[in-house]
Amino acid sequence: MTTNSFGAKDTLSVGDRSYEVFRLDALQSQYDVARLPYSLKVLLENLLRTEGNGSVTKEQIEALATWDAKAEPADEIAFTPARVVLQDFTGVPAVVDLAAMRDAMGELGGDPSKIEPLVPAELVIDHSVQVDAFGNAQAFAFNAEKEFERNKERYQFLRWGQEAFESFKVVPPDTGIVHQVNLEYLSRSVFVNDRTGQAYPDTLVGTDSHTTMVNGLGVLGWGVGGIEAEAAMLGQPIPMLIPNVIGFRLKGELREGATATDLVLTVTELLRKTGVVGKFVEFFGEGVTRLPLADRATIGNMSPEFGSTAAIFPIDAETIRYMAFTGRPKEQLELVEAYAKAQGLWHDPSEEPTFSQVVELDLGDVVPSIAGPKRPQDRVSLSVAKDAFRSSLGDLLHGDDGPSGPYDKALDNSFPASDPPSAAEPSGSNGSAAHPVEAAAGDHHHGTAVLESKTSVQVEYDGRTFPLDHGHVVIAAITSCTNTSNPSVMVAAGLVARKAAALGLNRKPWVKTSLAPGSMVVTDYLERAGLNVDLDALGFNLVGYGCTTCIGNSGPLPEPISKAVNEADLSVTSVLSGNRNFEGRISPDVKMNYLASPPLVVAYALAGTMDFDFEVDPLGQDQAGNDVFLKDVWPTTQEVAQTVEECLQADMFRSSYAQVFDGDENWRNLDVPTGDRYAWDASSTYVQKAPYFDGMPADPEPVQDIAGARVLAKLGDSVTTDHISPAGSIKRDAPAGTYLEGRGVKPADFNSYGSRRGSHDVMIRGTFANIRLRNQLAPGTEGGVTRYLLDDGALPAGETTSIFEASEAYQKADVPLVVLGGKEYGSGSSRDWAAKGTNLLGVRAVITESFERIHRSNLVGMGVLPLQFPDGESAESLGLTGEEAFTITGLAGPLNAGELPKTVQVQAGDVSFEARVRIDTPKEADYYRHGGILRYVLRQLVAAG
Repeated sequence: MTTNSFGAKDTLSVGDRSYEVFRLDALQSQYDVARLPYSLKVLLENLLRTEGNGSVTKEQIEALATWDAKAEPADEIAFTPARVVLQDFTGVPAVVDLAAMRDAMGELGGDPSKIEPLVPAELVIDHSVQVDAFGNAQAFAFNAEKEFERNKERYQFLRWGQEAFESFKVVPPDTGIVHQVNLEYLSRSVFVNDRTGQAYPDTLVGTDSHTTMVNGLGVLGWGVGGIEAEAAMLGQPIPMLIPNVIGFRLKGELREGATATDLVLTVTELLRKTGVVGKFVEFFGEGVTRLPLADRATIGNMSPEFGSTAAIFPIDAETIRYMAFTGRPKEQLELVEAYAKAQGLWHDPSEEPTFSQVVELDLGDVVPSIAGPKRPQDRVSLSVAKDAFRSSLGDLLHGDDGPSGPYDKALDNSFPASDPPSAAEPSGSNGSAAHPVEAAAGDHHHGTAVLESKTSVQVEYDGRTFPLDHGHVVIAAITSCTNTSNPSVMVAAGLVARKAAALGLNRKPWVKTSLAPGSMVVTDYLERAGLNVDLDALGFNLVGYGCTTCIGNSGPLPEPISKAVNEADLSVTSVLSGNRNFEGRISPDVKMNYLASPPLVVAYALAGTMDFDFEVDPLGQDQAGNDVFLKDVWPTTQEVAQTVEECLQADMFRSSYAQVFDGDENWRNLDVPTGDRYAWDASSTYVQKAPYFDGMPADPEPVQDIAGARVLAKLGDSVTTDHISPAGSIKRDAPAGTYLEGRGVKPADFNSYGSRRGSHDVMIRGTFANIRLRNQLAPGTEGGVTRYLLDDGALPAGETTSIFEASEAYQKADVPLVVLGGKEYGSGSSRDWAAKGTNLLGVRAVITESFERIHRSNLVGMGVLPLQFPDGESAESLGLTGEEAFTITGLAGPLNAGELPKTVQVQAGDVSFEARVRIDTPKEADYYRHGGILRYVLRQLVAAG
């Protein structure tokens, strides 16, 4: 029952049905709630409806109703999402934890059946398929078969969960990407609770940061770690501070040749510069009305890349059109429109709500762009992409070895006769070209000196011989929910392929090409337009329905190419239509990664190198020997729009999603365990009982200050969750590889870290083990290594060892650990294992200059203390080497007294400073006192009987 202090409960009749609703205008006589941004109106309704649930109070409602747009966030509210969405990498450990909680519930004398999702939870298996086969018609079937071979045990476990938990559904593998399936099928826009008869805004949290894609549909939701999602599934409201809301005014319309990808890269760059971490971004203005919903979803998808919690578009006529087109029933459409208009949630482009800040973009200023080579916010206009690449390459090469190091070499960009040189690849008397960074401004560091030797390596592969060099594009992937959900850019890619194939062009032989759509609908409309044939002709054959290259499942490069890259230490590149291009993410062989629209991915596959200027360099020659340029194969906006209109039909969505939960024969024929409690297999290296409840007392023990801690890792700026959480392939000589071989697993069967997220023994060994991690405590190294700082004989004192081995030794000596970091610590995907692994390594506190939202929250949720250096200070400015012993005081007293300390005192060797405590809300303080959110929830459920 709701307390209903403001008399907001009412009914709304739509068609022949009445719904219970909580009207926002019931507060208008006391508070000017009409001025609130759309996103805060959604939160306000959420509080009105859940008032009196033990977490939501009248005071919270008043705080939101009287929101001060300019104030620093300070008021806590409790948000209750309507549903939870998971993907399999983060979903498997979530279900593992729920299964372990059922066991722990029984051991504490409670009823295990009480561990049950109280809100709908839907999991889409999309993160497991890898690009093993590519460039042929059998690639999809081969990759799907390999996926089931590798992941059978995980899939059996998920099938068990689907049967054991009533409110848990699974979309089987080879169906689509979670965010695209969520956008096209799962989302309701207005949620109807048949049990209560209530209608309210569809809201959610998801175990993937790109959950924000559905913001384009007017659905408020964002990514959280698996631990937060599990608590939400169990009915726990999510504590949050009422955020600042940045208004983003759009005006004008996109120019000819500009795509939704170019737009979102521009938005990402602008909002990163604005600074929106932890804030909501809300789009408004006349320009919104000119954006198709797919373009809005593309922008919402990239919210984590510019750092905001959400990036939302209000409901309008385009929302209704899209829902109708994607097969939602008429009754749902009528409800969404009626509810949005009744609640003041319908977008009026002439109105401007009250915002904390307003930024503006004229859509006409958007130009073709790429982003890279390391971060999605590093946008580069296509017109200067070649020079930017050369500058970045110079920084990469000389930054590693200095101007006179082994990289101080010329490039050989000469091509075999079958691939004649372009203007970008001038042949001299010896067939070599100038160093690719020579044209960039700057000194010798940027490659302006005349260089003599060559770096080109001759490679024999697939019956051809060709040179491989710095900057060559070895991966070109049309991938990721960000862009494959958008018909305009997918059709544009197909049209580029059609025009190029008709002129006799093809991808360069060293390029691994792939097409991995986010839903089967994409295949349907490409086939209806005949564009699949053209994409296949250039090697962009279907490889699977899943995230693939965007999450690092690019699969191995062909062996001769991989060997050449590693033996010559070449800085080769990837180009993908994804959302993430962090170091070490895409492929262990590739150092430079660029985000681009699907049609530009095709263009770069044709060019074969990033050292390319599309305005002056030909892609190749046609059958008559004439140069072919990008402008010759680039479709017009009208061509794209006409093709989309002809090939994309509403019936495709209805047929593709008719049996979305059924799966194929492989899925249906799995041998599935039964019973309400999972029968753990002690020999499993995929699914293990979670250790977080081992030895847990019924009541939490008092919080203690931290004394005598040592530094496990001292890290720099922009350390992402990809650097922290295990991801990608498992190396044989890594601690996780050694462990698996010791358990009888052959290296060929290691699979990826993501696929083994249900095994804490594997994951703890891969935490902080990213091949590109640079631990300043072990200078000159790269990867998951540190120095052991105790002289106790457990390990050689002061010598380099793996982070896992050092952690084991420290924990045996009962020595707590800390991690030091710089700015934007924990940016990137919502990887719960970045926090879980940190906890299991024995890290008690992480001290940084700043955190990104999700990872900070997850650290608290795992009982790890997040601290920030004083404003303007850093490990470097304080003179910290990482060799000091750390003592942290002033934490235990306030927390044990039920208070939330703002600062603690840190003594590190001879250095003393006051650190800011980033436990941001009273509810988070409760989680920390209990040793994490899962222990808190379990104890609450036990106490409730």
